[in-house]
Amino acid sequence: MADDVVCSGFFRAAEGDKLSCLDKFQDSGGIQFILGNLLEAPYNLFAAVFNPGMWLNWSDNQAMMRFIYYGGSVEFFFVCFLGLLVVTAYGIYNRAFMWGGVRVLEGFSNSVGRLFAWAGLIMVLQQIIIVFMQRIFTRPDISIGFGIPLQFDISWFAEELKLFNALVVCLCVGYTFVQGGHVRVDLFYAGAKFRTKKIVDMFGAMFFMIPFAVVTWLYGWYFMWRHLVTPNPSASDTLELLLRKARVLKWNVETIGFSPNGFNGYFIFKVLLCMFCVMVILQAIALFYRSWCELMEGEESAGKYLDKDTLGDGEEAYEGTH
Repeated sequence: MADDVVCSGFFRAAEGDKLSCLDKFQDSGGIQFILGNLLEAPYNLFAAVFNPGMWLNWSDNQAMMRFIYYGGSVEFFFVCFLGLLVVTAYGIYNRAFMWGGVRVLEGFSNSVGRLFAWAGLIMVLQQIIIVFMQRIFTRPDISIGFGIPLQFDISWFAEELKLFNALVVCLCVGYTFVQGGHVRVDLFYAGAKFRTKKIVDMFGAMFFMIPFAVVTWLYGWYFMWRHLVTPNPSASDTLELLLRKARVLKWNVETIGFSPNGFNGYFIFKVLLCMFCVMVILQAIALFYRSWCELMEGEESAGKYLDKDTLGDGEEAYEGTH
């Protein structure tokens, strides 16, 4: 019966809710699904760029629902995927451009990581203050500021320590990768040849890091919005269903803690989960580009443009252990 359906127009966006010829092509098989979405990606990109009010004007509930839908949609994935393919193809043609991409992506990871690594120090200092306020001054709360201070129960600040830990884990993940600080389960990598290592790194970035981060994003995106707005959006909701829900859409930011006076900003953890996925994807792209360039240029290019932190002269034996 599906073959008897007569399609109207090429893109659904041009024909409203009618079945488009491209939709029919995408539904005819797995390869057709991929090729059809890649073909549709430029159209979706330009439609979004030239109609920003349809998804960025959050005073309109339908525009906000479109933003929520497309953030975890097949359309958004293939727009990003096609963009990555184009940039990578040009980088293979122009290796200097690919090295520039490595420097930008690794520089971004280093900058973000070096900034949010200070959250670890803040976490330690706050824990010391909590101990002093509880054990020495026997205070039930802590006030910060002048005039109208920020005042919360000590249990609030104690639970907030999880936030600083989450900042380090989620936003320093790319930085730690650049610095070589992640734990590696090594069965054969260390003894492999240089070219083999580069191929393994490219394979890992393409088939492990990026798919893991994309799947986590697809679940984390809607998980985040379910704690920010009502009615709750779902990954299984169609755009038409979400637009109908937009009639009663309103902000409902999660402010419930695990204890009566505990930390009540747990929605931030959902935001950090999505940011974690972005950092992993960007670092996977940087790893793939670096591995390709080093594979093409040989072993003498290993570590080229790599900006690694150092403990200073005389501390070489401790490098990579901090």
